[in-house]
Amino acid sequence: MSWTSDTPGTPSGLDRFNAAAVEDAELALLACLHSPRWAARVAAHRPYPDPEALLAAADEAAYDLSRADRAAALAAEALPGLPADAYSAAHTALNAANAAYESRFGHPFVICVDGLKPYEALDHVLEGIRSRLANDPEEERLVAAEELRRLARGRLAALLTRDGLPTDV
Repeated sequence: MSWTSDTPGTPSGLDRFNAAAVEDAELALLACLHSPRWAARVAAHRPYPDPEALLAAADEAAYDLSRADRAAALAAEALPGLPADAYSAAHTALNAANAAYESRFGHPFVICVDGLKPYEALDHVLEGIRSRLANDPEEERLVAAEELRRLARGRLAALLTRDGLPTDV
């Protein structure tokens, strides 16, 4: 993963993030994890000396989310999309499993599928929902929080490697 610019003289994603206006940084962070408190905390600790420090701060802020903040972030999540060629039985199975999960735990199912090929993601999501339905609510709260953290970390890393941050800073 490259955290530097491929074009000489162009700031890296981390440089742009560090130099962005607070509002722009928080808006970019909200795309990674929909928690205003998390975004404000991560943005407030800029500048970060390196990507690892930013990711560590993002992890720490995610671990410190209150139940209400975590519930709001979970409510903003959606299941990963199915591959375009997924058959209708897969859609039916996924919708049924997700409905059962939401009924049991009161929030959408969240799982990180970073690094999986699209054809592997569906099986991973279905297996995850089915196995996690057996969790007690407290255990599932911890698992969901960890999945949110993993999602935020992956999205933040991706954000810094593409042109998703302001360049006019």
